[in-house]
Amino acid sequence: MKTVVIASLAYSLVNFRGRLLAAMVANGHEVVACAPDHDPEIEARLKAMGIDYRVMPMARTGLNPFVDIITLLWLIRCFWRERPTIVLAYTQKPIIYGGIASRFFGNIRFFAMVSGLGHVYSESQSRLLPYVRRVVSLLYRQALGKAKAVFVFNSDDRGEMLRYHIIDQDCRVIQVPGSGVDLSHYAQQPLPQGAPVFLMIARLLRNKGLLEYVEAAKIVRAARPDVRFRLLGPLDENPAAISRDTIAQWQAEGVIDYLGETRDVRPYLADASLFVLPSWYREGLPRTILEAMAVGRGVITTDMPGCREPIEQGVNGFIVTPRDAQALADAMLGAIATPELPSGLGEAARKTVETRFSVERVNALLLGTMEMDRQAADPAGRPIMGVQVLAGDM
Repeated sequence: MKTVVIASLAYSLVNFRGRLLAAMVANGHEVVACAPDHDPEIEARLKAMGIDYRVMPMARTGLNPFVDIITLLWLIRCFWRERPTIVLAYTQKPIIYGGIASRFFGNIRFFAMVSGLGHVYSESQSRLLPYVRRVVSLLYRQALGKAKAVFVFNSDDRGEMLRYHIIDQDCRVIQVPGSGVDLSHYAQQPLPQGAPVFLMIARLLRNKGLLEYVEAAKIVRAARPDVRFRLLGPLDENPAAISRDTIAQWQAEGVIDYLGETRDVRPYLADASLFVLPSWYREGLPRTILEAMAVGRGVITTDMPGCREPIEQGVNGFIVTPRDAQALADAMLGAIATPELPSGLGEAARKTVETRFSVERVNALLLGTMEMDRQAADPAGRPIMGVQVLAGDM
């Protein structure tokens, strides 16, 4: 069985989907992975897994229709050459153009993994956004019209897709518990000694809650000057991006420590006391939250789709109102009110991930669905927990 997996970033194929791709190979799939960037390290790692890699032409953030047509034509040609049985696509452009290209081939079983609806469906003051959203929704509808199943990470996204006429009521939508976390890779770590350290990991976008994080840091440091605030993540070309100069100004003011970007977040999570993601972006189920919880860190996040999914208020973290810096600061101060609180939150966070979000459980469901098994089971043969069919028949 040949399977083509389409992504918008080569690194994500290994970092987010590596265990899934390995499981596909182990189950007898001949896997071809496609992404728009040339990354020798990732290509070598995929090759070692027995996976072929193809660099496809695609502008990750561009709106040029002529470039997107080239992407579509390339995918049609790729499917003609590879003759896959299954195509799995995740993130916006791979889903749209992979889904449309699949419709040219009657024997392809297309699956979409909607890891979040993203910037186009988030709040914005842009006057153009409603028109862009309308076009993107129409393209999504064409892509998903013949999909065998649509995987979502939270219980809100199906409603949003119906609202924007992306799918019909009878579309088979299956909620899975995120991408899953490799619990051996993200091992639980002891809390650092000394003053509390908050860490935010995200692309440097306004709608990830960066401004609120900085404002809350100022409020907290006025009461607790010993507390440190760290920020890890790449600069971005997105219209909602924070500039390098702004980051430098925050550092000069002593509000945050900017750590740059990395391909391994584990050392930074180990050095933090608590994790913060004050996003008001249309998330799916943020992997950063699950990785922080796996390492044993309590989480402070917002009452937004995806973000709130794994959090039990006051047990493994805190949920606050989006875009409310004061509420965020109050939650931070509450989480460090006693020296024992961060530890208790972290222990509960780790247990949550062990119970609901292990990568083995997620991959068993995904493979079981794509291979048309009527009941996916984990390696021990037990039914998958934390899985919900939101529409359609299993």
